[in-house]
Amino acid sequence: MRVSDRTEFFRRLKSVTPSPKTELEYGTPFELLIAVILSAQATDVGVNKATRKLYAVADTPGAILDLGVDGLKEYIRTIGLFNTKAENIIKTCRRLIEEHGGEVPSDRKSLESLPGVGRKTANVVLNTAFGQPTIAVDTHIFRVANRTGLAPGKTPLQVEQKLLKLVPEEYAHDAHHWLILHGRYTCKARKPNCPECIVRDLCGFKSKTSV
Repeated sequence: MRVSDRTEFFRRLKSVTPSPKTELEYGTPFELLIAVILSAQATDVGVNKATRKLYAVADTPGAILDLGVDGLKEYIRTIGLFNTKAENIIKTCRRLIEEHGGEVPSDRKSLESLPGVGRKTANVVLNTAFGQPTIAVDTHIFRVANRTGLAPGKTPLQVEQKLLKLVPEEYAHDAHHWLILHGRYTCKARKPNCPECIVRDLCGFKSKTSV
């Protein structure tokens, strides 16, 4: 995709959603961190249903630590892989208290050292909670980047590195959210909604749908 087309691509996405935000519900960086850990292989809707009840009784590292693994599981058992996630969240809460004064760190190295936190989760927290121009490549972004020709890559890391290099600076901070929303609601996996796509003419996908 040409430089001018990439700029127009994001200009159009911005025109539809000027201030994109995550669909995960949170009030603090800590609540966001826990929600993102829970969102792996789960829907935002499902995570929000669980965290609404959880955060009503425990919304700090200390409070969740007091619940213990078994207590935490009662709130998140509707979410996939809840056993492993509960173990990781308890360990992360303990680390936050012991090493970071109960606060979520705002640097990648510290975030990625936390149990259950990989590069993608760290990128979401750095971008959404701390305003850094990172891009967390999930399945939606990976698909959109490759299908459209925006930033083709064989791995999520390759796509991330290309996007960081190619996304125009003025759109860098919100690119993550625009691409997720586009992949979730328009450029869907099984049947993309090409007829109603606002970047259809800029897209390099050869098998565009007509209906």
